[in-house]
Amino acid sequence: MDSDGAFALETELNILRDVFRMLPNGVTLQDEQGRFLLVNDAAAAQLGMASAGPPAPASKELSDRRDAAMAVLHAGHAAVTEELVTSGPVRQVFLTAHRPVRIADRDLLLSSSVDISGQKAVEDQLFRSAYYDELTGLPMRRVIEHRANSLLQHDETHTRFALAFLDIDNFKHINDYYGHAIGDALLVEVAKRLGRDLRESDMLSRISGDEFLLLLNPIQSEHEVAEYVQSVLARLSAPYFIDGSEVFASVSIGVSLYPEHGRSYDVLRQNADIAMYRVKNDGKGAVAFFDAGMEREALARMKIEQSLRLAILEKRFCCAFQPKVDIRTQDIKGIEALVRLRDDEGVIQAPGTFINLAVELGLIDELTHLVLAEIVKSIDLINETFGPDTSISINVAARQAGNPEFMRPFAEAIEATGFPKRFMIEVTEDAFVAKTHFQDEILPIFRQLGVGISIDDFGIGYSSLSALADITADEIKIDRSFITDIHKRPRSQGILRAIESLSEALGMTVVAEGIETFEELAYLQAATKIRHAQGFYFSRPIFLEELKPAVRIFSDARVGPTSRPPQENRPAYSRGERYRR
Repeated sequence: MDSDGAFALETELNILRDVFRMLPNGVTLQDEQGRFLLVNDAAAAQLGMASAGPPAPASKELSDRRDAAMAVLHAGHAAVTEELVTSGPVRQVFLTAHRPVRIADRDLLLSSSVDISGQKAVEDQLFRSAYYDELTGLPMRRVIEHRANSLLQHDETHTRFALAFLDIDNFKHINDYYGHAIGDALLVEVAKRLGRDLRESDMLSRISGDEFLLLLNPIQSEHEVAEYVQSVLARLSAPYFIDGSEVFASVSIGVSLYPEHGRSYDVLRQNADIAMYRVKNDGKGAVAFFDAGMEREALARMKIEQSLRLAILEKRFCCAFQPKVDIRTQDIKGIEALVRLRDDEGVIQAPGTFINLAVELGLIDELTHLVLAEIVKSIDLINETFGPDTSISINVAARQAGNPEFMRPFAEAIEATGFPKRFMIEVTEDAFVAKTHFQDEILPIFRQLGVGISIDDFGIGYSSLSALADITADEIKIDRSFITDIHKRPRSQGILRAIESLSEALGMTVVAEGIETFEELAYLQAATKIRHAQGFYFSRPIFLEELKPAVRIFSDARVGPTSRPPQENRPAYSRGERYRR
């Protein structure tokens, strides 16, 4: 070969050497003992070499690569490995393809690595989005379901485990009252408290808004689980200090045990859910273990739910009306429309049997519109019986009051009646103090229509006399818990005087709810300035065909503080009575 050819060859080799060195992917060539014969710059950086020269013998990456090389060479076929390389806070993931090659009668290993850290980060993010809750960082429903199913499928040692279904009590109210930011922060704090003291084999999952599922595995006995869950309840009952607010929250917990309460995840979760609802119905903030009686209750509840939906379709709801009476003159100043359900046997069901369920199922809006339609249909009889100036009150749940999507169409429906100024909307104080749209957005709409606003059940929620000054309302209905035996209770008398005085200063009418005895009425007449009241003492809620006879109750008997009306003129009905039509 002449000098020009030798020079060209050397130049070409130098170019190839530089190209090899600068390749973006790491490339190495190793011999039968795992020693590196060729290493480019990218591979040197990956393997912790200062340069492409001899590597440091203490490098873990080098040791791992040498072991992999020997294994692939001995196997005699290509392989792909995923390698994690950590350098301080930086973590990189490399995908390496190893291929045995034979060069110059030697068995060598050619390896090529590509950095897939960015791709893995995207995959991890997608995985976490799909399987982990963004707010709390907890695994979601599918993850804990998979874990439980794995335990059930590989139950060779007859391991026992427990599923605990946890639901934050009144979380909707907390969200409305404090705002969603504090509601979210509360969920995070609850998750942190629930996660304390968990074993590696346990799992906590957030399965929906304010619901958590806890897998305790393994367990020895129901007593052991009960002790642990009680400690969790105590931990969660401590106040939460969030953004300057002291928030109190309780949790209702239902527990099912494997295998006693089911042999599949779906059955175990459902039974834990059923046990949790037992706690809700019994007062909240406690724990209950599933039993067969709860399943019967759940089936009965499902039957009621189906009946409720069917009743709406068949329009089996009707209205009863209870008068608001001027206790000085016995004149009827207004009536309150109360929804009732007529069941399959014709028995009238009081609202306590279905209203809470209707709210929970999202059916309360339709019920409220049904009440309004019943009033419009019956307005001639209402006017004939009570006079055209009598106000008509309709109850609206706090959840409805803060929902513009319901309240705006409802206001339009009231306006469409042609007599919007006759109406009084009764809402509980929660609607005013909660951070919803009611006070700022909804109330002005009704004010423009001339619709009155009444605070129902005042005194049993989150009310305070100072908060009352910020509430725009026409009427306050004092809850019956303050009125019962008022003549015997000096403390209640003092509270009543304070509410009466402030309401008078603010120009609000006061209505005493739940008058049932002559003594209660006599005290209000003699010791207060209250003019209006409702209660079974005057009349139970009555139906349209009974309205005219009912008026004689008030015209035939003059009720005064010193004279007791004839017993036959005072209908005696027990609270919550159900009667046949």
